[in-house]
Order: sequence, then structure tokens, then C-alpha cells
Amino acid sequence: MRPGPSTKPLSASLKLALAASTCLSGAATAQDRQNDDAGEAIADEIIVIAARTTLPPSALPNTIQLIDAAELRRQAQVTGSALEVVSALVPSFSPTREKLSGAGETLRGRSPLFLIDNVPQSNPLRDGSRDGYTIDPFFIERVEVIFGSNAIQGIGATGGVINYVTPAAPEEDEGWTGRALAQLTAADEFGDSAGFRLAGLVGRDFGAVDATFGVAFNSRGAFYSGDGRRVGVDGVQGEVQDSDSLSFFGKVGVDFTPSRRVEVMAQRFDLEGDGDYVQVPGSRSEGIPSTSVRGTTPGVIPTNEVTTVSLTYTDQDLFGGILSGQLYYQDFEAVFGGGVFGTFQDPAIDPSGTLFDQSSNNSTKLGFRFSYEREVAAVPGFRFIVGFDGVNDETFQSLVATGRNWVPETDFTSLAPFAQAHQALWDGRVNLTAGLRHEFATFSVDDYETLAFYGPQQVAGGEPSFGETLVNFGGTVELITGLTAYASYAQGFTMPDIGRVLRAINTPGQDVDTLLDVEPVITDNTEVGLEWRRGPLSASAAYFWSTADNGSRLVLVGDVFEVTRQRTEIDGLELTAAWETPLDGLSLSGGYALLNGRVDIDGDGEVDSDLDGANISPNRLNFAADYISGPFSARVQTRSFLGRDFEGINFEADFDGYTLVDTFLRYGTSVGDVTFAVSNLFDEQFVTYDSQTVRTTSDTRFFAGRGRVFSVGFERSF
Repeated sequence: MRPGPSTKPLSASLKLALAASTCLSGAATAQDRQNDDAGEAIADEIIVIAARTTLPPSALPNTIQLIDAAELRRQAQVTGSALEVVSALVPSFSPTREKLSGAGETLRGRSPLFLIDNVPQSNPLRDGSRDGYTIDPFFIERVEVIFGSNAIQGIGATGGVINYVTPAAPEEDEGWTGRALAQLTAADEFGDSAGFRLAGLVGRDFGAVDATFGVAFNSRGAFYSGDGRRVGVDGVQGEVQDSDSLSFFGKVGVDFTPSRRVEVMAQRFDLEGDGDYVQVPGSRSEGIPSTSVRGTTPGVIPTNEVTTVSLTYTDQDLFGGILSGQLYYQDFEAVFGGGVFGTFQDPAIDPSGTLFDQSSNNSTKLGFRFSYEREVAAVPGFRFIVGFDGVNDETFQSLVATGRNWVPETDFTSLAPFAQAHQALWDGRVNLTAGLRHEFATFSVDDYETLAFYGPQQVAGGEPSFGETLVNFGGTVELITGLTAYASYAQGFTMPDIGRVLRAINTPGQDVDTLLDVEPVITDNTEVGLEWRRGPLSASAAYFWSTADNGSRLVLVGDVFEVTRQRTEIDGLELTAAWETPLDGLSLSGGYALLNGRVDIDGDGEVDSDLDGANISPNRLNFAADYISGPFSARVQTRSFLGRDFEGINFEADFDGYTLVDTFLRYGTSVGDVTFAVSNLFDEQFVTYDSQTVRTTSDTRFFAGRGRVFSVGFERSF
């Protein structure tokens, strides 16, 4: 089972490609084009399915980063998480919280939309920030990162799109093929830090029918910080440490003709904490992060349970064009930890004020995408794409112990026709794109009552709706051979975290139909860039600015984050470079991201304060050296998160910064590949970015980052 695009009559990329709805990002970054000896050719051949067009990345006017199978598997050796892979390799993505919930984890300072084969995993209507843990990385063939606000996939991509592409169909006439993985991980303090991964994937092409099936299990031990202490468990938001995940994957394809294919993909991901530890609060005044001791977690242990199913049909030759259609389903449940919180108290249930409860986010999506892409022979270089998308999302947040709804049942429906045009000129040296997408959406909420903490308040339901026409345009120009310039403007949109708005109503007489805070967030993203790709050196530079007149920002109210609608402005610079050195087998690469974010706190229409750490990531510098010689390969990489001061914020929240070093070794044998990896090689002691910049007075939210971790693995392809 090979990692690249299928060579069957219908390629793996085209099986899933659904034609473009907006102008999006262009040539893959220089770093990605150096992944292997054939990197340049592969980057040109790969169709980025999240772009929803069969155009190559080089014809699209913005930034795309591709993380291929080899790079993904190497990064996942220690983390076991697709989210950690993205965070490690994409400088504009924030450092992770190293917890199950990723609140504050952003791309270019705004929320990304996570997808699996173009099926949305994010839940913007009640964002529990659990969308980073919905699939095991063993079932991902590559990751497509499209930077910047755009409406290409509909709701949610104000920071960009992160698409996990699952394995292609098996090759013809190869019999049963597949791969298997066994891996052990541990910190310096072996004992309870030990964990393991077991995974397998098999497939076969039977002719007109092909099938692929897999299972993966990951058991994670306790995490230890650089000073040898257990990292404190987050009993409320949920933990990755001391947890088990079990995943199932299946894909079946039927080729009716050489140009017509139907493919069904289904995957199930369950992650559940073991609940073997409880937190001991730290001390911010003494600089001591929280830790964990053996104990029993009360209530239901935090979990993620995700089911994703898609049915994709492609006809590559319908009236000279490509018809693509997809039906999809996603069912998502995220259980959070509990406690005796003031928000959950209700004298009618427990007048003592000691009521224990915990919440669960639930979301079910049903959606479709149809598009048609065709070249027009009468106009050389011209092609168009038209299509229609729709989705229904039912979301609510319940309280597990008492059966109350914290967030009422919300039904969101979106219908969106779109059209996109592309014109290539002068043998493709110039590419122009432009398009429109009209989003018509409604959400309905029945009359409901808020929790006693908020009054309780009787809130009149409603069915507000909105219509937005989102535009995009841009172009690429090959200035000289190897040097390309590009520029683009694209609008994106999302809904504010409606669940947070609805649950927090604390004044009488409110009506859902008249709540300004549930209007959509429209972002305007402008980007210009240069890219050099010729010979042993590749490099790129991109500058962007993104504004939202009625943005959505999380603000800590008491002990709960609530939504505040304020103008936000973000701009940034991204630089990448890769060099195949004269020393045979040695290549160097690096990336830098600088982000600035400002917000209008006083409501006068002018931004006056920095975005805080819950809403923007630190500046970042990545560097890597790779060496390949025969069956041996090695990599050393650094990730430097640079210090940041926040102006206009009325609490101490500055970030000190830290640098992490990782190393990876691989040796190929006749029976399989043996791997050895060390993350945080020098056992750096640090406090996470979130803990340094958010909830800065809380000793329970004071978490150290993970220290040195060793990993030994064996992987065999057959």
C-alpha cells in the first residue's frame, strides 16, 4: 500500500476532489517541496482536495503547506496525535496546550476548520475545542494546510483549513498490501510514563472493487515535566496523558467505469482518560506548576467519541468536465470533567450548594457537496466551477449528572451555491481566479430556561437567518523561471460560539431573534507573497492582514469564557526556506512566523489593545536538519516560541518563550523500519503558553509542558 496518489484509472485525489467554491491558497511552501528527492515533482502532481479543484497548487494564489506521509509518521512517533504534528511543523499554528481540549489553539490567530477527507470536524456552534482529536494519525496519508480566512468549505475556516487525507485505494494486481506498527514510549522516569501504540492497515484491489480496513490502539502513560515531576492533570477540560484511544477505519470503492467511481469512507475514534490521577495545585507566586498524584477521578471520565462517514461519487468525463458529489455524516460527543462549580448549582436540586455535575458537548452533522468543473475549449486556459453545498448541524451541551441542558438544542442549516472562474494566460505563467459564494443560513432555538446560576432566565426562542455573499479574487505571476508572485483577497465566515452566548443570558426578556451576538463573523483576508523554487534552494515569503468588523473574542468572566463581539485586526509575516546542501544527503530547512493581533475594546471602531494569549499565538522560529544515507535517515529539529508582551491587557500575562529540540532516527531493514525518537531532547523545563497567558491568577491552571520522551518503534509495509 503506497503513500502517494493512486494510479488507478480514477486517481485518489480526484476521487475526493470537490470543485472550488472560493479562491484559496497557492503553491506549497518551500519546506514541503524538499521532503524527498522527488519532492518538486510530487508537489506539482498532488491535487489538494481541500482546495476543491483539480488545479495544481502552483496555480492557486495563496499559501498551502503539505505534510506528506513520511513526515507525518515521523512526527507522530512521539506525540501519537495529528494535532501535535500540525503544531510542530506549521509555524503559524499555536503551541498546543498538551491537553484534550485545545482552547486558544489557532492558525494565523484565528480558528482553523478541521476536516477528514473534506468532512468538517469542527463544531463552531458550541466550540468545545476538541476537534484536534477526531482521527488516529496512522490513518492519515497527508495533511493539507490552507492558510487564511476563506469560505471554501463553508462555515468555520477563519484561520484556514486543516484537512486530514486518508489512505488511497490499494494498487491494482498487488494482492493484499498494508502496513503494521508497534511502538513504545516513555519519559526518563519510566514507570507510569510508559505507553505503547499498535496499529495495522490492510487493503486489496479486487478489480472493480477495492477495500481498505484498519485498527489502531494508543495507550498513553503519565506525562512528566523537565524537572521530573508529573504534569498536572486537567480534570475539567480533559487529558491526553493517562488515556487510551481506539480507532477503526474503512474505505470501500467501486469503479463502475474507468471514469465513474463511488467510494465510502467510515472511521470511528474513541479517546478516554483512565482517571488514575488527580491534580495537586501549583503555586504561581513560587513558580511551581501543578502536579498529579494517584487518585480517583469523580464522575464520568472525559472522553471524545467521533464517527465520520462519507459517500463520494466522481465522474471524470461528464460532458467534458468533472462532476463531484459527497454526502457526509459526523456524530461527535465530548464529555468534560466535573466538579462542584458555582455555575452548576441549583437550590431546587441541591440546596446545600455542593451539587456535582459535568457537561457533554453533542453535535450531529448531515451535509452534501456537489460541484462541476470544466474547461472551455473556445477560450484557451479558461475553466469554471459551479456547485452547491448544504449542511445541517444539531448541537447542544448537556449536564451529565442531572440531565439539564446548559446549551439548548440548536439547529443550524446552511445552503450555499457558488461559482468560480480561472483563467491561465501565457502558457500558464499567469493565473487569475475570481469567485462568489452566497451563504444562506438559519438556526432555530425553542424557548428555553437558563441554569439557575444565570437567573434562571426564560428566553424566547427564535429562528434568525442571514444571507452573505462572499467574494474572492487573486492571481499568480511567474516573474522569471522559478520565481512566482501571488496576491489574493478572500472572505471567510463563521458563527460565534452560539452555545456560549445562549447559555450565558442573565438578563430578563431576551429573544433569540434579536440577539446581535449571534450574527456571523465575516473576516476579510488579504495576502501577498513571493516564492522561489529552482535548483537546491526553495524559499517563500508571505504577508497577510485579516480583519473582522464584528469579530468574536473569548473573554474570561468569572471562571468561564464567554463571547465578546469586537473588531479584531491581525497581520503577520511567514518565511520558509529549504536547501539541499552540497553534502550528499544533507538538507536544511526553516520557517518563521510573526503575528500581531489587536482588538477594539472600547467600541469606538479603532483597535486599542493586543489580543491576549487565548486569542493569538506567539511568534515562532522552526529549524530542521535532515540526513539520508542508504537505509539510514536522521532529523534534528528545533521549535522556538518567542517571548511576547501584551499591551493594554489589565493583568500580568506576558510570555517568556522557550525552545524545544527533537531528534528522529530511522534504519530500514529487509523486514521493516526500526525507529528511535526523542522529543524535548534536552529535557527543557517550561510552562505552556496557555498557562503563562490565560487564567494567570489560577494555581490549578498552571501547567508545565512535557519533558523528554523516548520512543522506539518498528514499522513494516507489505
